[in-house]
Amino acid sequence: MKPTNGMLLEHIARYYFATPYIQGRVLDIACGTGYGCHMVAKDRKRELIELVGVDIDDETLAYANREYHHQKITYQRGNAIDPQLPEQLGQFDTILSFETIEHVEDDLLFMDNLYRMLKPGGVLVLSSPFGRGRGQQTSEPFHVHQLTPEEFEELFVRFSNVEIYYQRGVTFEKPRDGVRYFIGMAVCTK
Repeated sequence: MKPTNGMLLEHIARYYFATPYIQGRVLDIACGTGYGCHMVAKDRKRELIELVGVDIDDETLAYANREYHHQKITYQRGNAIDPQLPEQLGQFDTILSFETIEHVEDDLLFMDNLYRMLKPGGVLVLSSPFGRGRGQQTSEPFHVHQLTPEEFEELFVRFSNVEIYYQRGVTFEKPRDGVRYFIGMAVCTK
């Protein structure tokens, strides 16, 4: 993608938004090509113990290992809705999940896995595009569904503290009247 591509800028902005929450052992679930893992590792190298980037695609992980290697990053294959994933990976101080939940069949199993992998007091930073709702078709060929803003907020009822933001381009804000938002961002403490 070109640097002027709005979608690329939005993706990069999510990692910048999450950077202050990064500490200890960190998971980036569905890390893709690894650019976000690399950004986080470089920016928070003092606060970071280890960053595990997980993705389901072997070719993407090979690219991440080649192009975005860092001494504190380990890339590995995994399925976000595998019930065994929490046992395989262990627990984390921070979990990042950007633009993932709309790709999985069972978003509640996905959330359960994230909750199980998050240490008590740990922070989850998760984004999702909004749409017609769970079980409804989308215009995006790789999206299983796109949650409504209300369904998105309901995902986090088990967490002790939840802050919901909305993304507009490269900025994040609390909701304002008269503004339509396409992407939600949650910061949740277990």
